[in-house]
Amino acid sequence: MLDLTSISAEAIAAMRTTIAKASGVATADIVVTVTHTFSAPHVQATTSSPAAAQYVQQITKATATAIAAAVEGLRPARVGFGIGTCDVNVNRDVLTADGWWLGTGERGSSDKSVGVTRLDDLDGNPIAVLINYAVQSSVMMESVMAGGDLPITADLAGAAVQHVEKQYDGEVVGFFLVGSCGDQAPAFRSKRYTIDKDKKWSQVDAQDAGWLLLTVQGERLGTEAVRVSETIRTSGGGSGSTVRLLTDTVTVDTMAMGHPTGPTKTYDFTPTGTAEVPVWILQLGNGVFVGVEPELSTDTALAIKKHSPFPHTAVMSMLEGGSKNMAEAQSYARITYEAMDSSYAQGSAETVAAKIGTLLHSLRA
Repeated sequence: MLDLTSISAEAIAAMRTTIAKASGVATADIVVTVTHTFSAPHVQATTSSPAAAQYVQQITKATATAIAAAVEGLRPARVGFGIGTCDVNVNRDVLTADGWWLGTGERGSSDKSVGVTRLDDLDGNPIAVLINYAVQSSVMMESVMAGGDLPITADLAGAAVQHVEKQYDGEVVGFFLVGSCGDQAPAFRSKRYTIDKDKKWSQVDAQDAGWLLLTVQGERLGTEAVRVSETIRTSGGGSGSTVRLLTDTVTVDTMAMGHPTGPTKTYDFTPTGTAEVPVWILQLGNGVFVGVEPELSTDTALAIKKHSPFPHTAVMSMLEGGSKNMAEAQSYARITYEAMDSSYAQGSAETVAAKIGTLLHSLRA
């Protein structure tokens, strides 16, 4: 797991080779994901520039160090799950005078649930806390400081994880599993869109004051994760515990991806063919982690959770590098940013959700 916006296929391949060599885990059983912080660089293909190639080398080197430490600390574990609630995300689709655009959509769909997974050693001591929450880490995205700097930060995900690890005195490793983040932004961003009484949009930047917004929201999300973690009673850890990784693909229709720069009331969603969308499902006892490359929207994730036969279902976006948005049907009718910023045609999200439902039920059969 990387505190990055996205990562290239070349970097993932290099990391997977390194992980397999250091851990003995088969490459097919290794999944790479990011926290999707927008205050960190995109990791480009190694062939794009010498700087990109050097960056990938640094990431691979850091991966080797992290995996060596993880292998050295391997031990049997128990797992438990819990659900909390936190209101630091908001739907980012708003209706302006010129069409749907980005902003603070208070009335839009938003999943406030915080999925928490806790791993303990066999003596009941916490080892790791995993947070699954539907939000882009973009509090400081494109915010320019008073001195002209554009900071790099792990943003909301990093602040939440930092709070969790601090509460456990550094004895626990925190992880942020980004959920259905396509249409979800932090409730308070440093550089943000505003809508006036005539439904005209503009942007303002809080600059250095944005750090307080980041600290408070990260603390709030982290506090809820810790509260839920402390209610969890872990179980399992024996040889009979279920640990299973299921992978599959689903065919969806594709379209030409746009590069939206503002709202519009007309848009040509041009068909281009079909594509195979990979699906990953990791089962740990009575809980499952469902992941796809695209950024799913809230309604899609809620549908997956609703129809899941497992008592704990974490839905994740941005696995294996990410592949832009996969919006729900309503977004295409509204012509939202998520619909335009996508290579997947209308109906793709619903097709993927249905496939995931079938796979989840097959695990329970």
